[in-house]
Amino acid sequence: MTDRQKESLEDRLKRLDAELAERRKTDGADEAAEARAAASRTGYAVAMKLSSEFVAAVIVGALLGYLLDHFAGTGPWGMIVLLLLGFSAGVLNVMRAAGMVASPHPVDRLAGREPAKPGSGREETEKRDGA
Repeated sequence: MTDRQKESLEDRLKRLDAELAERRKTDGADEAAEARAAASRTGYAVAMKLSSEFVAAVIVGALLGYLLDHFAGTGPWGMIVLLLLGFSAGVLNVMRAAGMVASPHPVDRLAGREPAKPGSGREETEKRDGA
């Protein structure tokens, strides 16, 4: 190999290193953008789930109220009451799904509403209360 060929090989190697370094920078930016997009999609999915739960509860309450009024002849009162009940149930469902409403206290679970789960603290409460 001549000196000229060695120089051209070294020049090409330097250009290749520079191009690879540039590509690595853009790949890191692409990965970061994809991570942000994934987080955004997750947020949209949660928002759609929460809104659909709320709307479904209100629609079910209104439908049951309409049916009650239609068959029992109670006028608008069945729809008003059950629409408000559906609204309340929708708000409660959204708050539970969002984690804003805590689960019931272990003492409240003693009434037999929920089965004991290992590590839930119910065993300790039962021992203390003598149940």
